[in-house]
Amino acid sequence: MITIFDPASDIDLGTPARESDVQVSLTIDGREISVPSGTSVMRAAALLGTTIPKLCATDSLEAFGSCRMCLVEIDGMRGYPASCTTPVTAGMVVRTQTSKLATLRRNVMELYISDHPLDCLTCPANGNCELQTVAGQVGLREVRYGYEGANHLAEAKDVSNPYFDYDPSKCIVCSRCVRACEEIQGTFALTISGRGFDSRVEAAGGDNFLDSECVSCGACVQACPTATLIDKSVVEIGQPERSVITTCAYCGVGCSFRAEMKGEQLVRMVPDKNGQANHGHSCVKGRFAWGYATHPDRITKPMIRKHINDPWQEVSWDEAVTYAASELRRIQLKYGRDSIGGITSSRCTNEETYLVQKLVRTAFGNNNVDTCARVCHSPTGYGLKQTLGESAGTQNFDSVMKADVILVMGANPTDAHPVFGSQLKRRLRQGARLIVIDPRRIDLVDSPHARAELHLQLRPGTNVAMLNALAHVIVTEGLVDEPFVKARCEATDFARWRDFVSLPENSPEELGPVCGVPAEQIRAVARVYATGGNAAIYYGLGVTEHSQGSTSVMGIANLAMATGNIGREGVGVNPLRGQNNVQGSCDMGSFPHELPGYRHISNEAVRAQFEQAWNVTLQPDPGLRIPNMFEAALDGTFKALYCQGEDIAQSDPNTQHVTAALSALECVIVQDIFLNETAKFAHVFLPGSSFLEKDGTFTNAERRISRVRKVMDPLAGKADWEATIALAEALGYKMDYRHPSEIMDEIARLTPTFSRVSYAELERHGSLQWPCNDAAPDGTPTMHIEEFVRGKGRFMLTGYVPTEEKVNSRYPLLLTTGRILSQYNVGAQTRRTDNVAWHEEDRLEIHPTDAENRGIVDEDWVGIGSRAGQTVLRAKVTERVAPGVVYTTFHFPESGANVITTDNSDWATNCPEYKVTAVEIVRVSQPSEWQKRYQAFSDEQSRLLRERRHAEKAEVRR
Repeated sequence: MITIFDPASDIDLGTPARESDVQVSLTIDGREISVPSGTSVMRAAALLGTTIPKLCATDSLEAFGSCRMCLVEIDGMRGYPASCTTPVTAGMVVRTQTSKLATLRRNVMELYISDHPLDCLTCPANGNCELQTVAGQVGLREVRYGYEGANHLAEAKDVSNPYFDYDPSKCIVCSRCVRACEEIQGTFALTISGRGFDSRVEAAGGDNFLDSECVSCGACVQACPTATLIDKSVVEIGQPERSVITTCAYCGVGCSFRAEMKGEQLVRMVPDKNGQANHGHSCVKGRFAWGYATHPDRITKPMIRKHINDPWQEVSWDEAVTYAASELRRIQLKYGRDSIGGITSSRCTNEETYLVQKLVRTAFGNNNVDTCARVCHSPTGYGLKQTLGESAGTQNFDSVMKADVILVMGANPTDAHPVFGSQLKRRLRQGARLIVIDPRRIDLVDSPHARAELHLQLRPGTNVAMLNALAHVIVTEGLVDEPFVKARCEATDFARWRDFVSLPENSPEELGPVCGVPAEQIRAVARVYATGGNAAIYYGLGVTEHSQGSTSVMGIANLAMATGNIGREGVGVNPLRGQNNVQGSCDMGSFPHELPGYRHISNEAVRAQFEQAWNVTLQPDPGLRIPNMFEAALDGTFKALYCQGEDIAQSDPNTQHVTAALSALECVIVQDIFLNETAKFAHVFLPGSSFLEKDGTFTNAERRISRVRKVMDPLAGKADWEATIALAEALGYKMDYRHPSEIMDEIARLTPTFSRVSYAELERHGSLQWPCNDAAPDGTPTMHIEEFVRGKGRFMLTGYVPTEEKVNSRYPLLLTTGRILSQYNVGAQTRRTDNVAWHEEDRLEIHPTDAENRGIVDEDWVGIGSRAGQTVLRAKVTERVAPGVVYTTFHFPESGANVITTDNSDWATNCPEYKVTAVEIVRVSQPSEWQKRYQAFSDEQSRLLRERRHAEKAEVRR
């Protein structure tokens, strides 16, 4: 039977969908409909296009049945059941519109309105208020009870949260906000306090929303049917008039949002309920922290200067691009073809990243191109390519809902990938078992309604030893899935690996002391992972950012293959990518040795295909990696860099080494939206565009390609892809594209895994997961189902080699780094939003024992010294870290977190070893010498920028 309503639309159907092979037929208001067993009467009616009034019900939450507005009549059933909590039955006959129901609904609504402010004309929710709508639906025309009795109309607002207000006088105690916090976010930060008339919503753990356990994900605001919880932006600007669906530009989850607009002004970002990565959920960053896009610090005019100690000059786009091109050509003529290069961005779109690597290979004439994935997930690409045959994760995010055992290693999903973290917690509440392997007690280890069954708090730098010990148990205790291995994996390689991990030196008894973890805990984890049903591994930068990062990734793949936990839902190897388009920047050929689609530049057939398409001769030898560029700059052979959307002066390790290399360059071209730390060393600044100002695609951590749609015109007049084209043409290479869709068409023609991807197909499907080709025209949610991409899975030997970064009497502690929920990467975006209310500086976490031994108390300023440098941070004494380990974030440039990280890197990919730095901590009373130099330099660069602005204002006055 064809229903009237499209369930994929934005209309709220009242209760969640149910999945069932059994269809149930019933009659509603004389019309017949068939729906899956378990569907509510309310949803069945909505699918027919019949609106039943509701206040407590919404299709993102389980039915609650408290508001009594959705009453219906059902033949053979006594009374008037709530349609939201009543499941359909075969042959059921339902009436939704009778005179008796109309009277009951009006009476109930009258009670609500008798304790609700009648300020509709001045209420910020006016025109978008469910209470107002339902009052109209039921025909309420008078309130007989008056306002003389007790009411809540005088209750004070809580305006503490920077992004939304809480007005208890407008609360109808529907519990939608409380249920959203529980069911969707999983934080359980809201509750209904009191009983009866005294019932009110409260935020737990504080006197107001800001100080409470609320993580400001916005689920409660989105769920609220009145103006009780409402965006401050709506209060200030008014209700939006139109919306554009686009994709978030923060982490690798890739949430879909409706950018709701009033004219050309963005009012709010609302998570899209049809978003296939987020299903209508969001975090504080994506939901609220978009103000950076129109921040006064945005630079919207091109600038040039001869030396970095000169004031900037504002020029036209043509002047800036012509100057940049002339400098690049001058340098190549003087120093040679390979003296220049480029860095692509994981914050930019696939199309923009593709153009930058194409620019380098065609207009620059070399392969000196790299991307920030070098310093985060390049070991993922290498390790998974070697073992499974493809440089990406194996599952979609929804796969976690089929997992019985979830192993999280070196990742902190609730902070770094919070929407996926909420989904993971939902699965834990359903009974899945959680294992955490991490030097730090992340929230998942022990938080309300989400606790790890086992936490292996290993010593930083010992991941490979831990993985080998787990493998030893699986092999020696007969836990290998022999049929899977025999059918799906290379026999010779497996035999070598089995013999290797079976060696006594790989036992938990031998490697446990190396890792700092009891052997019996390691054995327990191995047994749970191998025998607990569907087992999935999720890992992050705590795995890859090590000297053996690639080895660790191969070790994880070995475990998955050995236990048969790959090739179906609920299992797999799942890298959690940090930035919004890390996966895409790798896919697009941003590495110096690979063309788009991970095909080596030395492959003559592949190279010939691109040469024909691009009408150039390509160099067959790999170019310089980012660390090689720095070394060559200091050696005097690398002289110019085009850096789009990356802040290497803050994000890369050993900051003083990086800035020395930047200072040695004769021409640095930075394309960004702010004068970031790298741009302070630039000679040409090309203003970039935010994700709100461009069309394109992002590819998230699950290989999902999603559309980015332009919400507003670029403030600088050009989107990033247009600026790259202009530079290419100024260098004499024609790039003839009129729209990013044409760039994607070229990507699809040249990249086998993208061959069926187009904007038209993305519109039709909503998003697509590559490989998307003739063999999989609708994309590939789960990889390696019947065979691995490389044919047979390949077990790799993973010998443990201790890091060269050793503790000693001078540097007795190990520093590791990570992220925090409210801030993002280098903080250039989130620091320019109200997210600083939660995290306004980077702190150093130190165990109470280590703090006491050094006379350090909470809030003390402490100096952190390593073999690379020194900086000063404020101390946070906590048991989240183990004795001997300290931890910090890296979101604020003045903190200098990467001043102390070293040049140690992964043996295969040069991914820096951010997670293991030997340090000593002492109490101090003043900033470090580096911080003093940094502040002086930064102040000078700010002055030079202000001089440009003053010159501009003077010019306007003339």
